[in-house]
Amino acid sequence: MIIYNVTINIHESVHDQWMQWMQEKHINDMLATGKFSSARMVKVLVEEEMGGTTYSVQFTTDCKETLQRYYDEDAPALRAESAALFGDKMLAFRTELELISDH
Repeated sequence: MIIYNVTINIHESVHDQWMQWMQEKHINDMLATGKFSSARMVKVLVEEEMGGTTYSVQFTTDCKETLQRYYDEDAPALRAESAALFGDKMLAFRTELELISDH
């Protein structure tokens, strides 16, 4: 299993709007691509010097090939939407993780 992790720092001025968009639209749009089987959103409990609040959203998928299809087919439009809505009030970085074991 592959976990596509998106870590996002969101500025206080758009936090509530962003949170509603994430919970009601964006995560559902990601799952609707058919390339992810589940999603988990967690708050990062570290205060950033830059301010804002940081979250991690983890999407699970079956393999790297499926994740690559997401990058090729869906990511540009979904990323463009978030950039249009939140611009420089949102900073995101992405990490690919491979699950080794569950205990």
